[in-house]
Amino acid sequence: MKNLPQFPVTVVGSLPRSRTVSRALRNRQRGRIAATDFNAIADEAVLESLKLQETTGVDIVSDGEQRRDNFYSFITECIDGIRLMTLAEMLDYVEDKAAFEQLLNALDVPAFALKNPVVDGKLARISPLVLNDYLFLKRHTTKPIKATLPGPYLLTRSMWVKRLSYEFYPDKESLGDDVVAVLRAELHELQKAGCQFVQFDEPVLTEVAFTGPHETHTFMCAALSEKSSPEEELNFAVELMNRVVDGINGEMKTALHVCRGNWSQQEEVLLRGSYDLLIPYFSSMNVDQFVLEYATERAGSIDVLGELPPDKEIGLGVIDPRTTEVESVDFVLDKVRALLKHRSPEQIYLNPDCGFGTFADRPVNTTEIAAQKLGVIHAAAEILRSE
Repeated sequence: MKNLPQFPVTVVGSLPRSRTVSRALRNRQRGRIAATDFNAIADEAVLESLKLQETTGVDIVSDGEQRRDNFYSFITECIDGIRLMTLAEMLDYVEDKAAFEQLLNALDVPAFALKNPVVDGKLARISPLVLNDYLFLKRHTTKPIKATLPGPYLLTRSMWVKRLSYEFYPDKESLGDDVVAVLRAELHELQKAGCQFVQFDEPVLTEVAFTGPHETHTFMCAALSEKSSPEEELNFAVELMNRVVDGINGEMKTALHVCRGNWSQQEEVLLRGSYDLLIPYFSSMNVDQFVLEYATERAGSIDVLGELPPDKEIGLGVIDPRTTEVESVDFVLDKVRALLKHRSPEQIYLNPDCGFGTFADRPVNTTEIAAQKLGVIHAAAEILRSE
C-alpha cells in the first residue's frame, strides 16, 4: 500500500448495522426477499459505512461487513456442505451435552440468537466469500481497502460436529484441508482483483490459550471439538494459517486479528489474559501484521509484543468498541508510545480493539459512538505524525 501516512488508521471490520439492514438479513435468510432486493439495501448501508470512515479520518476502509449476519456465519451462503444452526439447535448433536449446556448458561445472549455454521456435507465453494463485496467497495473509494475473512482454525474448529460431519470428514484435519483450499482460492482471487490488505479473524485462539480443554468455553468454541492440549490446538492453528498464506507475495498484506470475544458489553463474561501465551505461536505465523486489542486492561501489557519477530507489524487496538465512554486522545497516545519502545512508527497501525457490530442483531455500539471513537484515533494519529 503506497502513500499511506504514518500510523495509518483502520478498522477491524464490522460497523453497526441499522435495523433496516438487520431486518433485511433475517428476511433473506428466511427466503422472504430476493437477493437483488437485499443487495439494494446492503449497497446503501455499505456506502453509509464508507462515508462514516471517510469523514472520521480512517485511512484503510472496510465495507463494515454490512452483508453479514456475523463475522463468520455468512460463509454458509457461499459454500455447499454447511448448515447454519443456532446454538440451541446444536445441543441435540454435540457429544458433550453437559459442557455445551454449561456454555449456553454462561452466555448473556439467548442461545437461539447466535448462529454457527456446521458441516453436514463435503465443502464446495459455490460463490466468492468476500470478493464481490471488495469489488463493490472498490468502485466507490480511492482509499486502500481491508477485506476481512474468518480464519482457517476458527472455521475448522467451530464447524466440525461429529454426528453431522463425520461421514464427510472423519476428523478436523481432513476438514481443515478443504477449509484451507476454500480460503486460498478466495485469497488468490482477491489478490488478482487488486486487494492490498486481507485480515483473518481468529478470536478463538485466546479461548484455547486461556481456558484449556476441559473448562467453560464461549460460543466461539461452538462444538467444543478439540485435541488433548492447547499446545496441540495452537500448533494446528499455525499450520492452517501458514498453508492459507503460502506463496502470497508482498503486494498483498496479510494480518491476523485476535481478541477476547466481542459479543457482550459485560466485561465479566469476556476472556482475560495476556498475549504472552500466544507469542510463540504468533512468531511462527507467516503473516505481516497482528491486529490485537489493547484498549481493555484484560489484554495485559503491551511490552510482551517486544518478543515478536522484529519484522512483524502491529495493528494496535486503542479504543474499546463495546463501551459508550469515548476514550481521550491522550489515552490513545499513551498506548502508542508504549508500543514505540518495541516497534518503529512504520510498523504501527491504529484500530479499535474489535468490530462495532459482531452480530447484525446485536451491535455492541451505536453509529454515533463509533464515529466519535474513530475520530479520536484519527486525532491521535495526527499528533503522532506531527511528532
